[in-house]
Amino acid sequence: MTFYPQTFNLYSLLLDLAFASIFILTGQFLRSKVRFFQSFFIPASLIGGFLGLLLGPNGLEIMPFSNMMGSYSGLLIILVFASIGVRGFEKSKRGIKSDIERIGSYLCYRQFLSALQYLIPIALAYYVFRQFWPELHAGFGHILAAGFYGGHGTAAAVGKTYAEFGWPDAQDLAMTSATVGILVGIFGGVLMIKLGTEKGYTSYIKDYHALPNELRTGLIPAEKRQSVGDESVSPISLDPIAWHFALVLIPAGLGWILTQFARTAWGLNLPSFAVAFLVAIVFFFLLKKTGAYSYVDRRLISRVGSFATDYLVFFGVASIKIPILIKYFGPFSLLMLLGILLTVWGFWWVGPWMNRDNWFERGIFSYGTLTGVFAIGFLLLRMVDPDNKSKTLDDTAIASPITNGTEIVAVSVVPILLSTGKINVAIIGIAVYAAVCILIPIAMKWLYFALPKARPGEIE
Repeated sequence: MTFYPQTFNLYSLLLDLAFASIFILTGQFLRSKVRFFQSFFIPASLIGGFLGLLLGPNGLEIMPFSNMMGSYSGLLIILVFASIGVRGFEKSKRGIKSDIERIGSYLCYRQFLSALQYLIPIALAYYVFRQFWPELHAGFGHILAAGFYGGHGTAAAVGKTYAEFGWPDAQDLAMTSATVGILVGIFGGVLMIKLGTEKGYTSYIKDYHALPNELRTGLIPAEKRQSVGDESVSPISLDPIAWHFALVLIPAGLGWILTQFARTAWGLNLPSFAVAFLVAIVFFFLLKKTGAYSYVDRRLISRVGSFATDYLVFFGVASIKIPILIKYFGPFSLLMLLGILLTVWGFWWVGPWMNRDNWFERGIFSYGTLTGVFAIGFLLLRMVDPDNKSKTLDDTAIASPITNGTEIVAVSVVPILLSTGKINVAIIGIAVYAAVCILIPIAMKWLYFALPKARPGEIE
């Protein structure tokens, strides 16, 4: 028996979201009760995604979903990127000119590691893996960074682009890569924090077991709750949630329209999420210019993007096709092992070399973002630096125009280059960028090989 209509319609979407919500809330319940999930801070949406994979149509077929469930990730990623664009940019109160060494070395560190996560797997997969698995797509190595550095959102975007260029398997591989990345980020990050506190590498906490309980259960007690945002418009006129949701939906919809227009008019196969992001940036500047942005709450815009991300993670994991993973088991396993080695090496060795102060805090945040998403990095950072004394988040915000720009290029341009035979162009371009990221610290003397790993944090 199925509750779904014979052809997909809006009620099919309603049921898919309802069943997904059951799994996600079950994930939150398990997170609040099961010590294992608490010990490793597993997100509720990821727990729900695994349950959906086990019980859904790609597993035991106990819980029904429509045949469109695998396409939701491609839709939701448009909302995620649109929300990022509408949030826009905020000027740092400190000013970019201050603390150039700390910010510059940190920016080069993050960009160097992210470039390596693209460069080495792409080159290795194309020139080495294909000697043993000749049928591998030229973009196979890109799957690592799409999942690890990008998370499920970027994985959905990259997978969709590759599918449009004739490689549909990329969607499931990228989603699996993102899932492996989050698990590596959470389990590996927690273990490294435990080890770091024991060795005296952390600057602001000395006991891992002293972490607050709400971080473990995901349930915030009444006395510690904070507002998710402010009402910037009157509910009598328009509900504030509807106002902010509309601000995200407009550039998301326009981005998709422009993508379709470029495809039919000029034959350009542009990523819809990237176009939506650019439209959202223009939308942000229009709102600023007209003064309307004073009625936008960035926290509520962030919540819209986070809401979409949670459901994206669920559908991304629950819709993974196991036969495709079996088909690519050999090279995919090697690719995941390479990703683990790269990120661990980048944290333990490159982190102290390229960050003079608070290398552990900056490194663990970067490790989280290089294996999952910003939320994982933020979680790990909050565990070791709850008051942001290391200035990691401040410096991340200052560097965001550069990091966001390079990420958009890597997500939108690299798949096209690899899918159209321009492999060496992609590899050389990424190699040049990686070289720049390491040559700048060398020229500016921002490398700290001689300093011990157990060194005090930055003095305020």
